[in-house]
Amino acid sequence: MENKIIPALWFDNNAKEALDFYCDILPHSSITKDNGVAVEASLMGVNFIGINGGNAFKPNPSISFMIVFENRDELDLTWNGFLEEGKVLMPLQEYPFSAHYGWIADKFGVSWQLYLGKLSDVNEQSIIPTLMFAHTQQGNCERALAFYADLFKNFHAQGAVHYPEGPMKGQVMHAQFQANNTTMAAMDSGTEMDFTFTEGVSLTILCKDQTEIDYYWDKIIRTGSESQCGWCKDEFGVSWQVVPNNIAKLLQHNKNAQKALMGMKKIVISELENA
Repeated sequence: MENKIIPALWFDNNAKEALDFYCDILPHSSITKDNGVAVEASLMGVNFIGINGGNAFKPNPSISFMIVFENRDELDLTWNGFLEEGKVLMPLQEYPFSAHYGWIADKFGVSWQLYLGKLSDVNEQSIIPTLMFAHTQQGNCERALAFYADLFKNFHAQGAVHYPEGPMKGQVMHAQFQANNTTMAAMDSGTEMDFTFTEGVSLTILCKDQTEIDYYWDKIIRTGSESQCGWCKDEFGVSWQVVPNNIAKLLQHNKNAQKALMGMKKIVISELENA
């Protein structure tokens, strides 16, 4: 499976160490590229990027990764791997929604939800990026889902459950959707939190040409904000990278392209080619 929306994790110049750690813990996982600035890996068939960005940003649980296991022993083995210097956010135990589930932040600060379930329920995608709307974004999940349904031409809602009672009554307890053939989930936090989305975890949209780049960039920043090198934020604070799907080749084939990229906000492919 080639996910067209790729999670990008920000590290304090130890992306290779982190992704090696994940490849050791997660079955069927391996590093695929390492250019020093970014490290790419396939984790259980899902593509990830690790960025050696320094200490400006850190991941937090506002975007976590739900790993769906069909085998309890494999889940337990992975959980024990993440326990190394990790922080348990929800204990591994039985819950109303799963016979075996836990939420943990690993030693690099990246959050993982381990869930015993069926891959057929998540379109056979083993790891599900999960957005949690909390703190200043609490209660905005429903609006965000509507925004993403409009943003992605290839979007399929796959069910939503709302909090039936309590202070979050009526907000989204869990929703699943597909965007650009990538299965994702979203929720409003069930309790008050002191964090929200940051560049610590961003989502990369691979675009086939300049027309697609222009489309996503313009739609996102219309109510969001733009940053450098193809980075932007939507109105809910989620960070996106809007990049051509051949960005690596563009940077490799022209020695001046990297410098040109650093001066851009929206990426303009012709300027990278002709730099």
